[in-house]
Amino acid sequence: MTAVQAKPKEPVDSGDKHRLSVAGGLAALSLDAMASVAYGPEAIVLVLALAGGAGLGFTIPVTLTIAALLAVLTFSYRQVIAAFPEGGGAYGVAKTYLGRRAGLIAGASLTIDYVLNVAVSVAAGTAALTSAFPGLLPHTVWICLGVLALVTAINLKGIAHSAHAFIAPTAIYVAAIILVVIAGLIRSEPAIDVHHQAQSLETVGVLLLLKAFANGCASLTGVEAIANAVPSFKQPRVRRAQHAEVALGGLLAVMLIGIAALIEKFAIVPADGVTVLAQVTQASLGDGWLFYLVQFSTVVLLALAANTSFGGLPVLAQLLASDNNLPHFFALRADRQVHRYGIAFLAVTSGALIVVAAGDMNMLVPLFAVGVFVGFTLSQAGMVRHWMMERPTGWRWRALLNGFGALLTGVAAVVVSVSKFTEGGWLVVIALPLMVAGMEWVNRSYARIGTRLELGAVPAPPRPRRSLVVVPVHAVTRLTRDALAAALSLGDRVVAVNITHPEDEAQARLFVNDWERWNPGVELVQLFDAHRRLDEPLVGYLGRVPEAHVFVLIAEVEPEHAWQRMLQNQRGAVLARALRRRTEAVVCRMRFRVS
Repeated sequence: MTAVQAKPKEPVDSGDKHRLSVAGGLAALSLDAMASVAYGPEAIVLVLALAGGAGLGFTIPVTLTIAALLAVLTFSYRQVIAAFPEGGGAYGVAKTYLGRRAGLIAGASLTIDYVLNVAVSVAAGTAALTSAFPGLLPHTVWICLGVLALVTAINLKGIAHSAHAFIAPTAIYVAAIILVVIAGLIRSEPAIDVHHQAQSLETVGVLLLLKAFANGCASLTGVEAIANAVPSFKQPRVRRAQHAEVALGGLLAVMLIGIAALIEKFAIVPADGVTVLAQVTQASLGDGWLFYLVQFSTVVLLALAANTSFGGLPVLAQLLASDNNLPHFFALRADRQVHRYGIAFLAVTSGALIVVAAGDMNMLVPLFAVGVFVGFTLSQAGMVRHWMMERPTGWRWRALLNGFGALLTGVAAVVVSVSKFTEGGWLVVIALPLMVAGMEWVNRSYARIGTRLELGAVPAPPRPRRSLVVVPVHAVTRLTRDALAAALSLGDRVVAVNITHPEDEAQARLFVNDWERWNPGVELVQLFDAHRRLDEPLVGYLGRVPEAHVFVLIAEVEPEHAWQRMLQNQRGAVLARALRRRTEAVVCRMRFRVS
């Protein structure tokens, strides 16, 4: 008889009440995926409409294919949740099981995904708004930038991540879309018949179908978000996160297939200034208040979907910076745990994309899926390696499922990249390796710095060294007195250096007389430069001093008001920049406050 070992319970967390339930997790972490209903079906129709009615007849088959891929991804990421309860993002999985380079590729693809998610969500939300109010159409770009600025400001204040705030708008949006689907399906008006036209594969063309599939794959963005944030769920975290993942996959599939069915039923085609979702809503519910409810709920949810990237990218940037793959300032947190540099990077790059695309979501959506599927593929391939190394009970079928998911998403990545290359996909294809190369360069730079600093080694005990403190002076003032007093406490020998021009001999002699009359007990050295430079004479002098340990103390006035900075001559900044770049001296800038 085989003994059955009970599965250990997850530890109780005292802060568990602040974590996510299944509904809260679905609302807070599924917004990217839910929002794709607003632009995914339109991206499919935009391509199929090129073949007329015959092409539109393939809307449901293409959507069903995407839904099948969604099912595979949903159950694959359900396994990622179980294997990585600490959060199994593509970067972590790829880095752990496929190596550092694969992790960098996954990190770069996720970064691109986050940036495009903001741009697409804001543009799609604005499109929904202008569909309801056509008079706003000429102001599309400014509306997009205004929404982006608002979301950025909220995130910089650190008040954008309350799951409870997301539940109501998400529930309203999902209910509104399902209402559109049900009302449209039961509506008795005869639809325009598009099936009487020839709908053979030869008529439409395989390449066109592949292109429509590639466009529609933008609907799959965000299905990995729950797996990235398992620690955010209440206990038992794994089970709650898995339930939320399956619920997300089911809801998204129902909405996508339902909208696709209505597109065929009502023979919806792309129209300037009106989204496909708005046309479907109008055909199902008419022009009444329900139409505006759907449009407004779409606008709100898309704005919230853009907001999720502001929570995800700064955290990813922090992980990359912690691994020395990005500048360390990305790991800094301001008040309220805000990653300001990550937020600023996301706002600037997504804003630039919006301006370049003139706020047109149909120009941005084709770029969306390219980077997404690279991350999907690496994550699934990493999970195959995980199962083969760990070999728990049932590991073979688990590895088979993740392997099948890696195969499908890998093929999708190739199809999307090739079919979208000439429509802007080249930008992502080029940006991805450039970002990886940039992160490699940053990593090598930090490695060189670490070698110079002897990180990881125990240094020799510190020993005192004879030091020289050089103080640039140009007048006998209280500022000079305070600077020399500080210098005398820093080093063994203090030298005051006065830099002047040969033609200013009278002024130089006057300064020497003032100095001798003051008699501070500090050696004075005068340097003359025919070109009135400050840095060259001082750099040359430091190269001739016998001491190996040299300080340069630069005294500066700190103005009482910020506007008074324009009154300063910036002499200290010029000297400091030159000395840090061209000498080994330790540069100290002493501020003398006027107030």
